[in-house]
Amino acid sequence: MGSEASEGTLNPPDRPEDAEEALWVRPMTLEEAPLRIDYFLGASDDYLQLLGVDRAKLPTREAWLARYEDDLAKAPQERDTYSIVWLLGERIVGFSTADRIQPGQQAFLHLHVLDPGRRRQGLGSRFVRLSAEHYHEVLGVPRLYSQPKAFNVAPNRALQRAGFRYLWTKEFVPGPINFHQAVTRWVWEAR
Repeated sequence: MGSEASEGTLNPPDRPEDAEEALWVRPMTLEEAPLRIDYFLGASDDYLQLLGVDRAKLPTREAWLARYEDDLAKAPQERDTYSIVWLLGERIVGFSTADRIQPGQQAFLHLHVLDPGRRRQGLGSRFVRLSAEHYHEVLGVPRLYSQPKAFNVAPNRALQRAGFRYLWTKEFVPGPINFHQAVTRWVWEAR
């Protein structure tokens, strides 16, 4: 097979020989929620600092899992958050979460590559494009915002390469698990 990976939003590759290279996304299951929880709870203080996350504001593992269980019982458009996993072949390599969902209007997108060895390979921007398409299709949102820490280069670069447009940089607390920081806001709009 060539070096180009096939890409899709909901279904795995049709041909098994492409499975090693295919990029695709699908909804995160309750059984996979610990990937997201442990990503934060198991992170080093330096990495949380890079992300703009305050460890003291993180929920306990049990509380976080209970919140996901409650949320997953609702229709996607009625959830507080909607998470998807990023797959390279059959292996989960990252995840994205949409929150502040306003069906038919907008949501906020978060992006995370799980394996440090998979970062800085251009996968983030490709998965962000697939995530935006998935959220547009499933949540019916024509507009997505993303607000990474301004000094965290990787997500800012991934968003730009994925077709998000830069809006501004300001200092504030962007979310319930964050500390006060410089934040860059990006927007994606469906065509």
